[in-house]
Amino acid sequence: MKVLIFKTPEEATEAAYDMVIKRFDEGLKTIGLATGSTPLKLYEKLRQSNRDVSHITTVNLDEYVGLEPDDPQSYNYYMNEVLFKYMNFASTNVPNGVAEDLEKECERFEEILRRHPVDLQILGMGPNGHIGFNEPGTSFDSVTHVAELTPSTREANKRFFEKEEDVPKKAITMGISSIMDSKEVMMLAFGEAKAEAVRCMVEGPVTVDCPASVLQNHPNAIIILDEAAAGKLKKSE
Repeated sequence: MKVLIFKTPEEATEAAYDMVIKRFDEGLKTIGLATGSTPLKLYEKLRQSNRDVSHITTVNLDEYVGLEPDDPQSYNYYMNEVLFKYMNFASTNVPNGVAEDLEKECERFEEILRRHPVDLQILGMGPNGHIGFNEPGTSFDSVTHVAELTPSTREANKRFFEKEEDVPKKAITMGISSIMDSKEVMMLAFGEAKAEAVRCMVEGPVTVDCPASVLQNHPNAIIILDEAAAGKLKKSE
């Protein structure tokens, strides 16, 4: 696990962008993408790069159960608005949260991952240490599955919805094992609210109580932080 600390989210994002572009130039074929507010500036820089990405496939970590792909709160809609409609990816893949058979949808997504092994997976992290929607307690052996969202995760996401009751209670998410199969992982975490989760991820024991701590076991994990998110670390590289 390589930990890189930058003064501001802007500086951290610039470094992340440089790394992603370098991977593009090195022949990356499949990139895994995250949603949320953390990677927004990274996606803005990517869409402004005017890169030809016609050889690159994307796979997304997760999608809310019950939201149509064109629902403004869905992750499919989010990705289209912030990245996909600006870039000529070979194909883009987001789980279908309104599939008639959710278990079959999870199996379908795992098959996509088998056909398109992820070269680089972009990750964000919840304040409780979740990656994707793999909440604390999720098995490290998990593959793509339907996850129940914890109250703290729903609380963190309610700012995106008109009413609290509109926040979905379930999501399809790539499992921890699926994420760990990626050849390289890039975790972005910014802000003081993430500092305790970052400490648990980097310096705590590897435990399902902090799903992100599993990244200590990944052979090629890069953790990109701003100073606020790194505030509780005892040591840094």
